[in-house]
Amino acid sequence: MIEFWLCAGLLILAALGFLLIPVVRARKFQAEEDRTALNVTLYQERIKELEAQLAAGVLTAEQMQVGRDEASRELLSDTEGLTAKAGVLGRKVPLIVALLMPLLGYGLYMHWGAIDQVEQTLAFADQPQTIEAMTARLETAVKENPDSAEAWYFLGRTYMAQERAAEAAKAFEKAVGLAGRDPALLGQWAQAIYFAGDKQWSPQLQSLTDEALKADPEEVTSLGLLGIAAFEQGRFQDAVDSWEKLVAVLPENDPSRQAIQGGIERARGELDPDVATSTAAPAPGATANTGHKLKVKVELATALKDKVQPSDSVFIFARAVSGPPMPLAVKRLTVADLPVEVSLSDADAMMPQLKISGFDQVQLVARISRSGNATQGEWVAKPKAVATNSDELQQLTIDSAEASVQ
Repeated sequence: MIEFWLCAGLLILAALGFLLIPVVRARKFQAEEDRTALNVTLYQERIKELEAQLAAGVLTAEQMQVGRDEASRELLSDTEGLTAKAGVLGRKVPLIVALLMPLLGYGLYMHWGAIDQVEQTLAFADQPQTIEAMTARLETAVKENPDSAEAWYFLGRTYMAQERAAEAAKAFEKAVGLAGRDPALLGQWAQAIYFAGDKQWSPQLQSLTDEALKADPEEVTSLGLLGIAAFEQGRFQDAVDSWEKLVAVLPENDPSRQAIQGGIERARGELDPDVATSTAAPAPGATANTGHKLKVKVELATALKDKVQPSDSVFIFARAVSGPPMPLAVKRLTVADLPVEVSLSDADAMMPQLKISGFDQVQLVARISRSGNATQGEWVAKPKAVATNSDELQQLTIDSAEASVQ
């Protein structure tokens, strides 16, 4: 910001130079005018003197004319080289304009300028190192510029990555109100409402997904959400239909494609047990990745033993390193169970279309929450990224306050 004002000051000085140079030059013109006035006065006195001598008979008419011509030549000689005059505005007007210009420029810039955008650009120059830092930055952005639909949208996505669905729903609602009822925005809004409402379907959700798919039949978030809701309600054929449409529009390299395909197979298995058996059995010589388990040992740091209660909830979960923000598998215990060894696999999946086996890497997290809220707590272990095919026992130690890890 200092660089900006320095540049602005230099530009103002340059503008003042154009105004003040004529004022300085006007002094020279004034001196020339004073000398000319003196010469004219002397010329007039010389003419009067010649006329008096003519009247007294001292000079003849011819001598009078010769004297007049000589006086005229002297006057022209003295005024030779004076080719310009000071402007008709004089010196006062340029001086007044020069003094008012900085104030006028500042006022015009504050009215039509973009100082807030300049400050925001400088503030956003450094990339945040954590998702919590990104959240704080976006919260500042929407506070300073509440009419930015993009800022509200990205804030909603960030809230979803932090499993703060209720706040994400409000952010997406703001984005929809500002940007219009774009199908992708409607899908994101509906998804946030669904998870914020404990996965209970509602007329509002139905209306939002219907509107989104009417405008864009390939809107991926709405298709995935309809499949999830249908599966949870036991409408397995509807789940298959929605997820098949979703798989058809996803890119070939999309990391969630395999997980969604697994959800389709599971839904078909619910419709026909024979299908479930055939899809679950791996081909000869093949290894079924869906049965792989991640082994995790969770301990409580000695320094925290006096700060927690035996009944406090402990959540151990895995979430995709690159993919949806929702946990893929979760185990819920209590502090009294620690230390403990658990395994996380597809059997612990929160949603049938999102499984550990559908991703190459996951992040293991352990959190203590006195309120029983899996998304927010008081103490947490440092998250650890591991490959989903790892056979090693992963160690997590709950030793930090939630805010310090953020």
